[in-house]
Amino acid sequence: MRYLYHLPLSPHCRKIRLVLSEKRLPFELRLEKVWEHRPEYLDLNPAGTVPTLVEDNGLAVPESGVIGEYLEEAYPDTPLMGRTLAERVEVRRLVAWFDGKFAAEVTDNLLGEKFMKRLLGRGNPDATALRAGYAALGPHLEYIGWLSETRKWLAGANISMADFAAAAHLSALDYIGEIEWSGVPAAKEWYARVKSRPCFRGVLSDRVSGVIPPPHYADLDF
Repeated sequence: MRYLYHLPLSPHCRKIRLVLSEKRLPFELRLEKVWEHRPEYLDLNPAGTVPTLVEDNGLAVPESGVIGEYLEEAYPDTPLMGRTLAERVEVRRLVAWFDGKFAAEVTDNLLGEKFMKRLLGRGNPDATALRAGYAALGPHLEYIGWLSETRKWLAGANISMADFAAAAHLSALDYIGEIEWSGVPAAKEWYARVKSRPCFRGVLSDRVSGVIPPPHYADLDF
């Protein structure tokens, strides 16, 4: 059996879950409390981060960017990295945008402060970080809206790793009620299309102890 070590609200883990499901690759989730620093897990991924994918043959593939590239090379029947060189450049650019820039400017400041900090027992959210996260979220949502209005999917004509990277971050933020969709109709319409795909069912069914998502979270029609 293929295993994915994960945390439920980690966008990087969610991205890989979506990709695995979109490629119709069966897998079993294993919750990994990274703060416990389990020696058995560190043997698989010395960095001690999630996600880590373990294949049927025992191959351990750590880190979401590495896993995404590996899945594309190992299971190319459902391509998610683009079909031409130019498309692949754009997909990689946007994956880096969401897993790097968006994560640093928005996810870390909102999800990190309001959920992960409490989970790890590191005190109250930092007000400065929250303000920075809210200030950055609006322009990012507008950019997603602009991409979705000028292209069929974020990186071009076909759904790609870029859509799943963006949707993974937004779904985690949406779970904790941090997105006001009414002000960004184009981004909302794109996200509704993504979360209506069968691969999203597992993510939308997730529930985290002590945190109740808003009513629209799992509603495919918002």
